[in-house]
Order: sequence, then structure tokens, then C-alpha cells
Amino acid sequence: MTSFVLDARLEADTLLVADLPLSAVRLMDDATYPWLVLVPRVAGLVELTDLTPAQRAVLIEEIAAAERALSAATRCDKLNVGALGNQVAQLHVHVIARFTTDAAWPNPVWGAAPRTAWDEHRRAAFVADIAARLGAG
Repeated sequence: MTSFVLDARLEADTLLVADLPLSAVRLMDDATYPWLVLVPRVAGLVELTDLTPAQRAVLIEEIAAAERALSAATRCDKLNVGALGNQVAQLHVHVIARFTTDAAWPNPVWGAAPRTAWDEHRRAAFVADIAARLGAG
């Protein structure tokens, strides 16, 4: 059996926030948009249909928990959720806090504004806040 390995691009672009029963919750390193990425820790996943029905049920609840945590932490106007996989095939789900005032609104965030790295202290506080809201802090 193959063991789970996080895709190198996800490793480089995100920071671990918390481990939920199925997924690692990671923060995208872009302060322009508060953005979580959930990565189910199962080897070889590419599509949602690669999960068992029980795993899919767990994942949807973890996505809902991430949505609640991100919404409460940011008081955003809208949440975007998607599993695209065009650049990174490994199954991962984006949960992005959106604001009617953000640089991309109402369009998708990809390519709308240059990436802005988080301030270390602000990032640490945000990660701690999200982790606590997920019950992992």
C-alpha cells in the first residue's frame, strides 16, 4: 500500500493549520484572500469519486467545518468552494473567503492579483484562530 505524500506544490504554497480526521487543513500563503485548502490524507486520490462513500461524507463535513471557521474568522461576504485540480492533480478542496471589496470580486481569485505573502505575526494569529475554531487549537 502506498502511503500519503502531500504534493510538492501544495507543500510549497500552503501552511498546515490543523489535521482533521480525514483531511489536512492548510492555509494558502496569500494574504490577499483568506484561503484554506483541505487535502484528504489518502494516497492516490485525484477525484472526489476516488474516495469511498464514507470518506466523501467525512470530507463534506470537514468542508462545512472549514467554511464555518473561515466565515466566523473573516466575516466574509461569500465563500467559494471548489476542487479543480488543473495544476495539482492530488485531490484538494479550496475554501476561499470572498469580499465584495476584494481585488477579484465577483470573478474567480486565480490570477486576479499578485500573491501577497502574509505578515508572519498576522499569519500565526490567523492560523491559531482557525485551528481553534476547528477544535484543533
